[in-house]
Amino acid sequence: MARDNALDSPARRGRAQPKQSRDRFGRFTEWIARAMGTPTFLALLTLFCAAWIAWNSLMPAAVRFDEVSNGFTALTLVLSLQASYAAPLILLAQNRQDDRDRVQIEQDRQRAERNLADTEYLAREVVALRMAMTDLVEQSVSRDVLRHELRALLSELDERANAEHHDSTASKKESR
Repeated sequence: MARDNALDSPARRGRAQPKQSRDRFGRFTEWIARAMGTPTFLALLTLFCAAWIAWNSLMPAAVRFDEVSNGFTALTLVLSLQASYAAPLILLAQNRQDDRDRVQIEQDRQRAERNLADTEYLAREVVALRMAMTDLVEQSVSRDVLRHELRALLSELDERANAEHHDSTASKKESR
């Protein structure tokens, strides 16, 4: 058992470091891609090229390092090297951005599903409340109708009682 743990430890450390290294390199590529897309970078590159050409055109031949007669071969090489590294670095930065966009889209989709579920729940609750209110209104109307009917029945009973009272009073007067 102790051997298994000893064998597992270096493997875990070995896996964690490349991930951190890849993340650091990824952040570096994004920084490069952002820097290359700025007017400052273009201005500095233009100044660098202008200085290079001026130095190798105007300075004495002894201090020149890239001849005009060769078409500034070293400058062409430097710019080609810069371009050959810039393209893959920009692509790596775009790939990282695509990964972040995919995660963001997934989170947005999950959030939209939760919002939809919440909205559907609230809609069902509103319908239940409307139905309960309708039942209450119908019950109150029924109570009002019932009260009205009871009052009508009471008044009818009162009329009968009064009529019976009149009839009994009239029959007592006749018998006298």
